[in-house]
Amino acid sequence: MLGLPSIPAFCLRPRDLRRGAALTLAFCAAVGAGACTGSWDREGDRPDASAAPSVLVARTGPAAPLRPGGSGEAAAPRSAATADREAVAGAAAEAVAEGKSAKKAAQEVVSRSGDRWGTVYDQSEYEAFSDDLDGHWTGVGLWAGRLRDGRIEIDRVQPGGPAARAGLRAGDRLLSIDGQGVTGLRVAEVVALLRGAVGTPVVLNLTRDGADLTETVRREELRAEPVTVRKIPGGITVIKVASFTRGSGDSVRAAVRAAPPGGGVMLDLRGNTGGLVTEAVTAASAFLDGGLVATYDVRGTQHALYATPGGDTARPLVALIDGGTMSAAELVTGALQDRGRAVAVGTRTFGKGSVQMPTQLPDGSVAELTVGTYRTPAGRSLDGGGITPDLAVADGVEDRARTVLSGIGAGR
Repeated sequence: MLGLPSIPAFCLRPRDLRRGAALTLAFCAAVGAGACTGSWDREGDRPDASAAPSVLVARTGPAAPLRPGGSGEAAAPRSAATADREAVAGAAAEAVAEGKSAKKAAQEVVSRSGDRWGTVYDQSEYEAFSDDLDGHWTGVGLWAGRLRDGRIEIDRVQPGGPAARAGLRAGDRLLSIDGQGVTGLRVAEVVALLRGAVGTPVVLNLTRDGADLTETVRREELRAEPVTVRKIPGGITVIKVASFTRGSGDSVRAAVRAAPPGGGVMLDLRGNTGGLVTEAVTAASAFLDGGLVATYDVRGTQHALYATPGGDTARPLVALIDGGTMSAAELVTGALQDRGRAVAVGTRTFGKGSVQMPTQLPDGSVAELTVGTYRTPAGRSLDGGGITPDLAVADGVEDRARTVLSGIGAGR
């Protein structure tokens, strides 16, 4: 019997069952929106490696009411509906006794409950994403999302990966994987089909501009670089954080320490779908001298997350955000904004601030049910409303951010 952590989860990604109670808090990436592409009719957006790992979750799950980022007042937070744990477990147990699918029975209870972030994973789906916590996985190197009509679309392809070498492109529609049709499947199920042993072939049937294609690719061990750093004119350092996988927080801190004296920093969180909350707090700590980063509640019990003292509190800082900024990335943005440490530039973030907790079912499947919400240091609930930027900019975001940095003293 695999052990589940006793702590809650802030994410929509399956957590690593093999690590048991030692698992850390995590904010998971969104399965709910095609925010990385601006396509707001998606049910999910996941790589065959899972774009964002988990373990205290801020989920972005199946089809929520979404809207593109923009300026204006954040929507009032809604209270999160949740399924009754005992009812879910009872339905699963009854299904097992009758020789039926515990996962299906549990999902039916969750669906009826109105818990829009709650979901049920079988054991293989739940374990499939564990390597993502370390930023590596076995797959073909593509991100898939489900449209509202159930069709599966490739959102993006990892440069240099098997899918890219085979000529797959963003916008291609996946029809089947190894002969199994994928239309109507959940994104997690599609991801599980794409996963497998290194070197094994997988046959992908696709359609592109009305033409059907068949490509056979071999799975490889792939790795993502969650943090990249570049310099732009004016002594500005751009730190792009794609997700908060293990080590990303320390990478942000190292990049800040290596930035030119007096130079400003753009912390680019656009398209960041979340990750480990411990890494998010470490990243925020790079710009704070201790103090509150966020609070969260689990069935009414309050908890707090604090920054490590000693961060750079003087360097001019701008956070770049958009509708694909979710979960842990929103936690970082909210903390830096509320603490007066950064100017947020871009468009409104996704708005994923609910907390899920896992419950293991009799057949080894796992139900993740909403148990609470998280808030910024100023007490803002981001669930449903997201973060409104200080400066709303849809195009030319870096140029506007550079102007902001010069206005607050970068390069002086």
